[in-house]
Amino acid sequence: MEESNNRGEFQANLAKLSTLRSGGSFKSTLSGRSTPRNSPSFRRLNSSRTPRREGRGSVGGGAQWFRSNRLLLWLLLITLWAYLGFFVQSRWAHSDKKEEFSGFGTGPRNTNSDAEQIQRRDLLASDNSLSANNETVRNEEGIGKIVNVVLAKKENDVPSPRKTSSKKRSRRSNRASKGKARGKRNPTLEVKNSDIEEQEPEIPQTNSTYGLLVGPFGSIEDGVLEWSPQKRTGTCNRKGDFARLVWSRRFILIFHELSMTGAPLSMMELATELLSCGATVSAVVLSKKGGLMSELARRRIKVLEDKADLSFKTAMKADLVIAGSAVCASWIEQYIERFPAGASQVAWWIMENRREYFDRSKGVLDRVKMLVFLSESQSKQWQKWCEEESIKLRSQPEIVPLSINDELAFVAGIPSTLNTPSYSTEKMIEKRKLLRESVRKEMGLTDNDMLVVSLSSINPGKGQLLLLESASSVVEHGQMQDDKKMKKLPTIREGLSTLARRKRIRKLLPLLKDGKVASNDIRSNSLSRRKQVLPNNKGTIQQSLKVLIGSVGSKSNKVDYVKGLLSFLEQHPNTSKSVLWTPATTQVASLYSAADVYVINSQGLGETFGRVTIEAMAFGLPVLGTDAGGTQEIVEHNVTGLLHPVGRPGNDVLAQNLRFLLKNQLVRKQMGVEGRKKVQGMYLKQHMYKKFVEVIVRCMRSK
Repeated sequence: MEESNNRGEFQANLAKLSTLRSGGSFKSTLSGRSTPRNSPSFRRLNSSRTPRREGRGSVGGGAQWFRSNRLLLWLLLITLWAYLGFFVQSRWAHSDKKEEFSGFGTGPRNTNSDAEQIQRRDLLASDNSLSANNETVRNEEGIGKIVNVVLAKKENDVPSPRKTSSKKRSRRSNRASKGKARGKRNPTLEVKNSDIEEQEPEIPQTNSTYGLLVGPFGSIEDGVLEWSPQKRTGTCNRKGDFARLVWSRRFILIFHELSMTGAPLSMMELATELLSCGATVSAVVLSKKGGLMSELARRRIKVLEDKADLSFKTAMKADLVIAGSAVCASWIEQYIERFPAGASQVAWWIMENRREYFDRSKGVLDRVKMLVFLSESQSKQWQKWCEEESIKLRSQPEIVPLSINDELAFVAGIPSTLNTPSYSTEKMIEKRKLLRESVRKEMGLTDNDMLVVSLSSINPGKGQLLLLESASSVVEHGQMQDDKKMKKLPTIREGLSTLARRKRIRKLLPLLKDGKVASNDIRSNSLSRRKQVLPNNKGTIQQSLKVLIGSVGSKSNKVDYVKGLLSFLEQHPNTSKSVLWTPATTQVASLYSAADVYVINSQGLGETFGRVTIEAMAFGLPVLGTDAGGTQEIVEHNVTGLLHPVGRPGNDVLAQNLRFLLKNQLVRKQMGVEGRKKVQGMYLKQHMYKKFVEVIVRCMRSK
């Protein structure tokens, strides 16, 4: 009896085991432990189980399999998530339309399109961040006239009425509603602030007083070239000494401002190159006026919010501190007072050459590790001032000339790191020709116009007024010559004897109609003689002069000086018809492509170096410059350009040089070719960083 009971229990347990194996998991086998069949725990465990009848391919079986393999499932999800992250990052880094990819826009240039369109209407900018007002004023005759007063710019955007605060807009709307209710339209008075510099009225797009406002041409440039600087953030020659020295090092770069001028642009490109070579870069900005903040963010250059304690502590941990202007003297002095040992890691790249900058920085010139200058003339001048003030420098200064960046060299058709099989130098030269035609057409120029370009901040040191005076001499002289030659042309009614008139009438016999000469034909014949283009001595058509001046809206522009330019043009209407203005922009390849001649008319001690000079030479332009400063080191007289004296004595010489190039197109082209060769041999990026290696070796702390 007992054996039969045991046999029945054994058969029942065997049935339970078979159902468990066919339908689900088995805890005892999974855990590796065995439980006696007669034990209470075994009975309790098996008594609660219900036989499973699902097959292996059932849904329940699949879910049970996933429960038992959770680790494998999580590993699979993590792998997929990592792959998706790398895919998004690669698309973001290499995509041409980042905003479209992220869903926040349609293209990288669209973010600036509004600013560019507004910037076309701005001529002046002060040194402070101000606002703009747009008011309608009625004159005595009751005619409405829009007067746009531009007070300043904030960073890269030109202020407009849309950017005023909501409170101001609400107040204006209330005033407008009250005015309409009363049936009166009184002009709104401007609120004057002691920090606000009053500006000239805005220049209309087309006028006969100040000249024509054109540009910027960033959208045309991107469309024609089918390439944009947005596509890259930096290229590094990994095999060079510069890359080997800066790899994994920490650098602090001091910007004195963020305007679109030589010093901030050079420092930004240095930071970009350091980042692309594997260095860690932080920027300290002493004044955020200007339009480069967005460009620094695009290039992923970290800007420290604090320019005091935080910047000092960060600089102390850095391997090298590079200050990019004489204006950085105050920061350097405070930094050395806080950390005296930090003076041994400061390289001061001074880019100014006026006595006022020396006076504000002479207190710390002998405390930094090294001074770096841009040209021989600048280095000699500063060392002479140091001798006069009995200042003994810690080490011999280095000279590191500037260079054109890869983007401009690429567009100019000079071999660079950006060239690819689809963007070879030959193809870029062809695209540059198309860009020239498109931009000149947009400016309203013809092949008979010689465009002279001068791009810089508008202030007395750059000599734009003297350039306009020389250009006016050329334009007025040409107008007088044309008038004299026009007067020499005989007409039927004047300057002819009676016999000569009869002979002239006989020649017009084919035009007789019913025995009378058609008066319209006689008049058209006379006018056609007056409108004939007068050839020069060599038989080539003499071109007309056009002058393009930038950079409108720059934070470095001097308001009073700009007013003087406008006043001069108002007094010389013939000259104003030949003057063009263009806003400040970082995309200048289109302007160089459209130009025929470049003028660098810096006064005083001359230009410190003049990066715009080598940029113009890279595009094959002859340069007319002052015989002083760095310009005389770059421009070879009668080879790559023509030099003239500084000051008003140089006006006549500059005017003669302009007339000479107007009449000799072949000479212009030959000078442009020679200048381009000089840039390729001396002023490319690799040349500058090769000289920067010595600065790094002498100043940077050793590991």
